[in-house]
Amino acid sequence: MTAPAPSTTLPSRARVVIIGGGAIGTSIAYHLAHEGITDVVLLERDRLTSGTTWHAAGLMTAFGNTSSTSTEIRMYTRDLFSRLEAETGMSTGFRRCGLVEALDESRMEEYRRAAIFQRRMGLESHEVSPKEMAELFPFAQMDGLVGGFWVPDDGRVNPVDLTMAYAKGARNLGVRILEGVTVERVITTQGSVLERVTGVRTSAGDIECEFVVNCAGMWARQLGERNGVVIPNQAAEHYYLITDTIDGLTPDHPVFEDPGSFGYYREEGGGMMVGIFEPEAAAWQLDGIPDDASFTSIPFDMERMAPFVETTLERVPVATTVGIRTFFCGPESFTPDHLPAVGEAPGIRGYFVCAGLNSVGILTSGGWGRVMAHWIATGDPGVDVTGWTVDRFRDWQLDPRHREARTAETLGKTYAAHPPGEQLFTCRGVYVSPVYDRLVAQGGFFKDVSGWEGAEWFAGAGETASAEPGWGPQPWFEHWGAEHRAVREAVGLFDLSFMTKLRLTGPGAGALLERLSTARVDGSSGRITYTQWLNEWGGIEADLTITKVAEDDFLVISSDNTRGEVIAWLQRAREDFAALGGTELIEVTQEQALLSLQGPRSRDVLAALTDADVSSEAWAFRDSRDVSVAGIATRVTRITYVGELGYELLVARAEASALYDALLEAGEAHGIRPAGLKALASLRQEKGYRDYAHDIDNTDSLVGAGLAFTADLDKPGGFLGIDVVRAELAAGAPTARLVSVTTPTRDPLLFHGEVVLRDGVAVGDLRAGSIGWTVGGGVGLAFVHADGGVSREWLESGTFELDVNGTPVPARLSLSAPYDPAQRRVREA
Repeated sequence: MTAPAPSTTLPSRARVVIIGGGAIGTSIAYHLAHEGITDVVLLERDRLTSGTTWHAAGLMTAFGNTSSTSTEIRMYTRDLFSRLEAETGMSTGFRRCGLVEALDESRMEEYRRAAIFQRRMGLESHEVSPKEMAELFPFAQMDGLVGGFWVPDDGRVNPVDLTMAYAKGARNLGVRILEGVTVERVITTQGSVLERVTGVRTSAGDIECEFVVNCAGMWARQLGERNGVVIPNQAAEHYYLITDTIDGLTPDHPVFEDPGSFGYYREEGGGMMVGIFEPEAAAWQLDGIPDDASFTSIPFDMERMAPFVETTLERVPVATTVGIRTFFCGPESFTPDHLPAVGEAPGIRGYFVCAGLNSVGILTSGGWGRVMAHWIATGDPGVDVTGWTVDRFRDWQLDPRHREARTAETLGKTYAAHPPGEQLFTCRGVYVSPVYDRLVAQGGFFKDVSGWEGAEWFAGAGETASAEPGWGPQPWFEHWGAEHRAVREAVGLFDLSFMTKLRLTGPGAGALLERLSTARVDGSSGRITYTQWLNEWGGIEADLTITKVAEDDFLVISSDNTRGEVIAWLQRAREDFAALGGTELIEVTQEQALLSLQGPRSRDVLAALTDADVSSEAWAFRDSRDVSVAGIATRVTRITYVGELGYELLVARAEASALYDALLEAGEAHGIRPAGLKALASLRQEKGYRDYAHDIDNTDSLVGAGLAFTADLDKPGGFLGIDVVRAELAAGAPTARLVSVTTPTRDPLLFHGEVVLRDGVAVGDLRAGSIGWTVGGGVGLAFVHADGGVSREWLESGTFELDVNGTPVPARLSLSAPYDPAQRRVREA
């Protein structure tokens, strides 16, 4: 197809250039204008909607997840549709016809928990019986269904009309939209550390700009690669069919979803649209989307799809009694983890991405448009974006073999049940620990940890571990509990080699880290410090440890899942604060193993392997030194993430296996056990230790997260965000606070998203939950809210419960950790 001629003259300059004219790009343009940024040009290589927007099914469903960000984005989008029509005078085709979510037994608890969570956020839903579902959508038979949910305010929208309304709203406010202009690459200049966007090169000439937003949809990966930006989204086949006219079916009938039958169903032109998310999916055009692909349809592969089509149609027998008007297959793009790629690209300032929407681009378009516009305008996304930002991706995820296998798997799980313990199995073992073979020999059960294989628990030497996902207690819990108790009562050995390890050196290293860190980190050499990095609004951007190895030499350790964000934050700071002195940043994650020896007998094990004096008097909490352990040069740091006497041992990769073996051998006399990530989680939650991107995120403040103790308000030069921290401390008890939670029994199990009620009123939700093997019952961390402040008195004067799958469970909330709140086992051992 020949692209149309540019619809207007190409400007020489704009503040923001948006690349891509689908629902996402036009929504960002619209929202930027509402942020007051109207010097915006949107470039579409062909015509608006010609990528994947034109054939989208147009579902507007906010229901079915326990993510506050996802729920907020979807609800905002849904509410915007009506306002947008009133503002622009253009119909979006939005109908609040409702959603019926029909469920079998394997999915009922998952969606009930989601319904409870989302009701707290204002999303109305009602649990309904098969009989009630049949009354709402009489075209479906109910065999195999145990119940479902009625969501009256969800519905459907016309994707093309919606995009045109976004475009008109943007144009009305001064945004320029040009069709028939292809962006060939983003132009950048090299700064002292990072590149910076200066313009775009197009088929019609160059445009100078400060910001670029890559909304190129299924082309986003290819465009990003031209500037070294990793966006590993991949197009995949998505199928639906449309029947001939069905008597009685109208546009006002609800959308009907039955994930167990792989299908969604709604009215379309008097017939029924039957959409399919098959469990065995297929990637499309691995070598790249053709530059001239527009309004693309893909041949319907009935040979592959026949069994899935049959299953999906069995739910609506009436569809088989009328003819099929349309068999359609079109491309949709998916990311390796089924989460969108958003935010500023690492390494290039001003290069923003909003792509890889995983078939929910229409129903999240308004929300992501608002988030991206606010992010560009202010630097603050305004919502929790941990786990969503584009800096999480790695180069290896661009490999066609990875994209092919992972896309098929993630799309195939769109309508799968998602009980705790569900995993992805393609493209595993990209990274393995230096002691991986030892973990296997100990019967480790593994999960993917940012491309690493992390042992969750151990079945025992010589045993083969196996487990099935599920909401209830599992047979392997006995191993988990034994590992937890070994750490509390004797000693456990963890492999944490997947943790991100960075070395920052140079004459400006100390001053730079002091400027970023809430705690004082540039003190005496040989000390580790737990600290946070804040943004200028006081939100937490990183939660990590910094060890001063020597003068001008620092080791920064953060979690695996925040690697990209921490590196990007540090690189920006190196450039912004270059006046503090020169620095060099290198990553040593692959070169060094990190073993963690934890428990009251850990000192005995370490003492048996080193000539160094490891007594409490000689080796204080937070001391860090290079010593010989079992004849191996090792960096040993007295620190803990489980609330016991413990040590982290950093060792060269080649020596890690020998050190691991020596620790296990020396520990036999002291009851040592290999311990996995499940024990790490339950131990740290008993102690109230935070986990960034799980318990806390970029929207949380230091005071609200209960981490104000890390802030050194008197250190020279202060730190980024210090004025916000001072103001919050002066204001008294915060209105939102992370607190420890305990329940009297282990069952029902706690996971995430359980709603917290105070005197029967919802006041928050659980950020993380586990079993308290030592304190008894359930344990977790929850954010709760009170207009008058979350104080000790407020917590003690109310009666608290957790709503766990519809069952009220008594709970105790506290500002203090349920285990060893005075820190005696850590500091006085």
